[in-house]
Amino acid sequence: MKALSHAVSDAAVIAWRNVIKIKRVPDVLVFVLISPIMFVLLFAFVFGNSINIPGGSYREFLIAGIFAQTVVFGATFTGAGLAEDIQKGIINRFRALPMSRSALLVGRTVSDVVYNALSLLIMALTGLVVGWGISSSVLDAVAGFALLLAFAYAFSWVMAYVGLLVPSVEVINNASFMVTMPLTFVANTFVPAENLPPVLRTFALWNPVSAVTQATRELFGNIPPGTAPPEAWPLQHPVLYTLLWAVLLVAVFAPLAVHRYRTSGRRA
Repeated sequence: MKALSHAVSDAAVIAWRNVIKIKRVPDVLVFVLISPIMFVLLFAFVFGNSINIPGGSYREFLIAGIFAQTVVFGATFTGAGLAEDIQKGIINRFRALPMSRSALLVGRTVSDVVYNALSLLIMALTGLVVGWGISSSVLDAVAGFALLLAFAYAFSWVMAYVGLLVPSVEVINNASFMVTMPLTFVANTFVPAENLPPVLRTFALWNPVSAVTQATRELFGNIPPGTAPPEAWPLQHPVLYTLLWAVLLVAVFAPLAVHRYRTSGRRA
């Protein structure tokens, strides 16, 4: 119990260190606070009158997709942050301290939840300005935001492992782009999955990003009345499917990332 208490305390210190970094690094500030506004305004006004959503508003359809895309992109902070710490030698300083081996990774992933929460807040406020709204209960709305953050946290463990595997900020940025772009665009984030070509449609229907987007739309009450239910099982049960993916990602990549951190420390 004492060891667990120390591990939690160490992780909290690391998380706080990463959170206050936002004040000193303009790049982080731009991504967390400015980029979400640009995404909402760009898609709302460029595509808002071009894509028809039967019985509903494209802007209400859009916002959940932007939420999902942003939290997935935000998870790349984990990999880039770890790669930067390795390049600057900060990781070696942490290894020399009497702290839990998992604290660095837990603190890093938790701090990214804070970044994503700030981004979601800014996007939600911007969405309200352009005509988006929540038609469900407060409890459902909170559950929608919580589901987005849970999926983002799980995905950040993937980026943590990649960041330790390829400790170069440039490589991480390029590698994460090649993964996140197909995941977020070959989905129901910005257009209905039914409008995609057959092969891409199949991928989109089973894409976890589509599930978290669908779940968020349902929890926010942004599904137009009379909309036909999805045919694919993941979109019929989007909350369950999203949670299954979140648990799977953490169960696989958290141990891999911790093991990578420990073994690379022994080689160092």
